[in-house]
Amino acid sequence: MSFEVVRTRGGARAMLDRASGEIMHPVGPVQEALQLYLSPSRLSARLAEGPVVVFDVGLGAGSNAAASWRASEARAEGPRMELVSFDRTAEAMALALREAPEAFGFDAAAREAAQALLSAGEACTERTRWRLVQGDLPSALAQARLRADVVFWDPYSPKVNPELWGFEAFTALFAACGPRATVHTYGAATSVRSALLLAGFWVGFGPATGTKGETTVAAVARGDLEAPLDARWHARLQRSSAPLPADAPPDALARVAARFSTDVG
Repeated sequence: MSFEVVRTRGGARAMLDRASGEIMHPVGPVQEALQLYLSPSRLSARLAEGPVVVFDVGLGAGSNAAASWRASEARAEGPRMELVSFDRTAEAMALALREAPEAFGFDAAAREAAQALLSAGEACTERTRWRLVQGDLPSALAQARLRADVVFWDPYSPKVNPELWGFEAFTALFAACGPRATVHTYGAATSVRSALLLAGFWVGFGPATGTKGETTVAAVARGDLEAPLDARWHARLQRSSAPLPADAPPDALARVAARFSTDVG
């Protein structure tokens, strides 16, 4: 088996990918899903305003998806949430459901939905539709046949999975986003933020979580950012030894600087 449920130094249950050595949600699956994804995305508030399409990129053990499912199902009524999870495999979530469902955020109803997802590729109620798209990104994004309103970008780190943190991947994501979409990710490297800017997003600072002093929020509309990148970040860009993604176009640094200047102007 490629995955193992482990206990972190902080005492939280988490999922270890043995092949890469990476631990999913090392702060704690439930805590991180709420702090980094659910709360900053204002998912519950957005659901009160109308239908919402959520792209859960990097299903992993399923904690972000489970938290989204619970938020949608907690409503007495309202428009349906479309939740689309992307990953190459659902093996980690299957293990979480067998060994420690509550530790990964699965109450009884969310666990039932996840089991349906594993067996049929889809789980549906009056309020929520959850689908699984398996395959490699960015080509898998087109299979969703929807425009995202909220994106949880939570694949493995750039060190392990560099192709999902570059210009090409974020350009494909931008094409799959609606006009008021926001993207939430733990990635805060200068090159990651540059890739998002190059792809067409406006980019800002996200909340701190665990040992990370800041994360990243991106938006299609500049007005949807609460804390846009500032002069401090621009200075970091200029002195960085790795300011750009590996697949950046030749004029990338000038384009990033120009877009940043527009963002703060």
